[in-house]
Amino acid sequence: MSSVGGEQCTNHRTSYHTKENCNVVIFGQTGAGKSSLINLVAGTQTARISRDAMGCTTGINKYGVSIQSNLLQVQLFDTPGLGEGPEGTVPDKKARETVKTLIQDLMKQNDIHLLIYCVQGGTAMKALRRNYNFICSEVKERVPIVLVATSLERKEPEMEQWWRDNERSISKSRMTFAGHACVTTIDEIAGDKLKRRHEESHYAICQVIELYRLKGATRRKTIVLFGETGAGQSSLVNLIAGMAVAHTSPDMGRCTMGWTEYTIDFDGGSYTIFDTRGLNDPWIKPEEYLESVENAYRLVRELDGRDGIDLLLFCVRAGRGTATLRSNYRLFHEFLCEQKVPIVLAITNLEREERMEDWWKRNEATFKEHEIKVAGHACITAANKLDGRHKNLYEQSRTTIRNLVKEFTADGQKQAWTGGHNLFVSFMRKQKVLLTGSLPVRKKDLVPHLTKRCGISPDVAEELANMIEASTSH
Repeated sequence: MSSVGGEQCTNHRTSYHTKENCNVVIFGQTGAGKSSLINLVAGTQTARISRDAMGCTTGINKYGVSIQSNLLQVQLFDTPGLGEGPEGTVPDKKARETVKTLIQDLMKQNDIHLLIYCVQGGTAMKALRRNYNFICSEVKERVPIVLVATSLERKEPEMEQWWRDNERSISKSRMTFAGHACVTTIDEIAGDKLKRRHEESHYAICQVIELYRLKGATRRKTIVLFGETGAGQSSLVNLIAGMAVAHTSPDMGRCTMGWTEYTIDFDGGSYTIFDTRGLNDPWIKPEEYLESVENAYRLVRELDGRDGIDLLLFCVRAGRGTATLRSNYRLFHEFLCEQKVPIVLAITNLEREERMEDWWKRNEATFKEHEIKVAGHACITAANKLDGRHKNLYEQSRTTIRNLVKEFTADGQKQAWTGGHNLFVSFMRKQKVLLTGSLPVRKKDLVPHLTKRCGISPDVAEELANMIEASTSH
C-alpha cells in the first residue's frame, strides 16, 4: 500500500528524546471496563467511568501515562464502546466508524504500537469474535492485538484461570492474540486479597504493553531522495511504490518543488521517501538554486526533529557529467549529513543497455576518480511505458531497487542519523558554532568553502552565505 502526503514540511522542530513513546488504542464492547482499565494503568482515577452498563465514552479520549520507571511514555486512546443499540450513548455504527477513523489516522502516520481488546470475563464468544474481526480488517496484522479480560476479582483459584478456561474456544474461533492479561479493575479496595489482585493486575497490564508493543525496530525508515532535475526521481518513487503516486514530467522540467513526502510499504517494511527538488541544472537560475539548497537544509533539520535519516538515495541519469553529480553528493552526504548516513546510487535510463549492470562496470572508476563513494548501487530503468523487453526490465528494476533499499535500511545495519542541527555542520563544528546557536556565522569563511567544496559560483556563494547568516539572527 502507498499513500501520498504532498505538502512541504518546512517547520523546524528540535526534540531530544529521553523517553520512548508508545500509542495504545483500547477498544471493546460497551461496559467492558475500558476506562477503568486506563485508570488501572495510570494508578489514579484519570478516566471517568460508568457505574452501569451504558457507555460513558462518547468520543476519543487520550491519556498520557508513564510506566517502566518513567522510561516509557504511553498515550492511551479510550474509544466509544461497541455493540450499543440505536438508542445507546453512541450507536454501534457510529462507534465503529469512530474507532476505524482513529486507527486509520494513526496507521497513516505509522504511529500506533498496540491494540488492547478489553472484554468482560463473561463475554460470549460470538460477540468477542465479531469485534475481533472488525479490528483485524483494519490493521491486517500490522499492529499486535492483545486480549485483556476484566472483572475477574472473584475468579478462583486465580485470575489466570479465565484464560485456561477459554483458550481453546478462542483458538477454535480463529482468534489470535499476541498476548493476554487477566485482571480486575476494581478500585474499591476491601481486604488484602483484593488489594493484592489489584496490584497484580496493574503489573500485568503494564507488562503486556511493554512486551507486545511495536518497538523501534519496526518504525518507518526515512529515505531522502535527491539528484539533478530530469534524473527520474519521481519515476523512481513510482517504481519503488509499485504504482503511480508521484507526478512525472515528460519534458524533464521541474516536477518536485521543495520536497514531497511519500509513505510506501513493501515486502513487510515501511518507508517514508522525501523526494527533493533537483539541483545543478544548466538552465537553473541562481535564485532557484539558492531556494533548492535552502529547502534541502530545512528538510534535514525537519527530519532531525523526527527520527533522523536512514538512507540517502542519489538518483543519477546515465550519461550526465560527473561534475554536477559531485556537487550534489557533497551537499547532501558530506555537509548536510556529515558522511554518517549510508548513501546509495540509483542509475536510471539504462533500458537500452544489453545488460544494465554493465554500465556500472564501465563507469565505476569515474565515480571513484571524482571521490563519489557509495555503499551500494542499482542499475535500473524507471521508464514504465515501454513495450516488449523493457517491461521485463522495469519489473526487474523494481526488485533491484527494493533490495538495495532493504539492504541498507535493515535493522542493525545502522542507527538512523540524528544530530545535525545546521547546514554544513562539519565545517561549522570546527569553529564551535551552530546555526541554531547564538554565535554568528563567519561569512568570509563560508563563501570560499561553498565555492571550493560545492562547486558554487562566487556570486551565488555570497548570496547563500547571506541567507545562512540571516537565518542565525532569528
